[in-house]
Amino acid sequence: DTGIDFTNPVFQKEDNTTRIVALWDQTIESADQYPPNTNYGTEYSREQINTALQSGNPYDLAPSKDLNGHGTMMAGIAGGRDMPDKGFYGVATDAEYVVVKLKEAKPYLREFFRIPEGAVAYQTNDIMFGVKYVSDKARELGRPIVICLGLGTSLASHDGLEPLSLYLSEVGDISGTAVVVAVGNEGNGRRHYFGTVDFTVGYDTVELNVGENETGFSMMLWGNRPSIYSLDILTPGGEYIPRIPARMNENQDATFIFEKTRISIDYQMIQTPAGDQMILLRFTNPSPGIWRFRVYDVMKPSAGFHIWLPMEHFISPSTFFIRSDPDTTVLGPANAYPLVSVTAYNVADDSIYINASRGFNRLNQVEPKIAAPGVNIIAPTLTQEFAPFTGTGTAAAHTSGIAAMMLQWGVVYGHYPDLDTTGVRDYMIRSARRDPDLTYPNTQWGYGILDVFNAFDILQS
Repeated sequence: DTGIDFTNPVFQKEDNTTRIVALWDQTIESADQYPPNTNYGTEYSREQINTALQSGNPYDLAPSKDLNGHGTMMAGIAGGRDMPDKGFYGVATDAEYVVVKLKEAKPYLREFFRIPEGAVAYQTNDIMFGVKYVSDKARELGRPIVICLGLGTSLASHDGLEPLSLYLSEVGDISGTAVVVAVGNEGNGRRHYFGTVDFTVGYDTVELNVGENETGFSMMLWGNRPSIYSLDILTPGGEYIPRIPARMNENQDATFIFEKTRISIDYQMIQTPAGDQMILLRFTNPSPGIWRFRVYDVMKPSAGFHIWLPMEHFISPSTFFIRSDPDTTVLGPANAYPLVSVTAYNVADDSIYINASRGFNRLNQVEPKIAAPGVNIIAPTLTQEFAPFTGTGTAAAHTSGIAAMMLQWGVVYGHYPDLDTTGVRDYMIRSARRDPDLTYPNTQWGYGILDVFNAFDILQS
């Protein structure tokens, strides 16, 4: 994530020593402190962090800082030490931490995907290296671990077959490991479209409203097999790009006479590893107003297609589909079925968080798996105070703390030495609290509300 404020007392024991076993900061270069089998970043050990804490200025000795606060918030909810006088209570308060501060994506990738300046974006390979680091560290220490990810992307296949999803699923199969992922906050953003082609008309018209001052963005169309899709484009100013044929590796750069917009269009007929067709459109200086895309299919009946815009903070909220679909908005990598994918609800009134992403995934597999507290959750800030936070990331952090306690019971205490992500996931599913008026599994609630007491009752029985 974004790192951790290791000087915050919630991440220390009663004797003021750290609960952080190791911290890998990918953003700080120090060739003599690389983690094993890695050639970038700096690794700080427990001993180095303790030495830093005992000094007058900890950051002189360990200059790793969380400049965003998201990582500190997540870590605090999952296992921060209780501060009753501040109204703060962590979940797994005796847990220790292995932390990775991710470095931001390289400029060429940001430019390729038209990521706006100031948006925090990471590379898949750095996330995978981070996951490997914490997994290897747990095995080195002979201890179980919960890997918590409060990040994701909407520019993905949404079927759990992206490289990061597959890798997390593989790591999650290791005994003593649980992988918990937030589903995202895209349910109310109007950034997903689902359609089928009506062959009496010959196409399906997708209308996209582009807001003012939108400098650029990417958009992905994923077609369900066996359909083969192609499209044409009508700009807000009335300029027209004729139907672009569906051919292997068809690439075009579209420019316009009266508008400054440029669109790069890439057809991938079989996108690896998902195997389905993908069309990537990358907009530069898009004209504001309503864009129309007519989507054609050569197969009858039409199997359907999805289009996703970038997630929040990567695109203006005034850019959205006119006829949007709130379902199938779970972000990758949370679409991988083996993982514990978590949505958020409000414990005050048992209502789902309105912006939470919704399932199922593109293969109609159940996502999210479980709903956990995620509205107005008290957590540490970068000022070492506490404030309420809302989102599926807070719910994933809460669930990670519960998963840590389950691994302690199963692996450390020897009741279930082989407990892994699948086991943790299934115990949470079986013990979930369900509303008799709803049908489960549910696109918003998954299998129901996380019920820690019932989960441990089932474990012990």
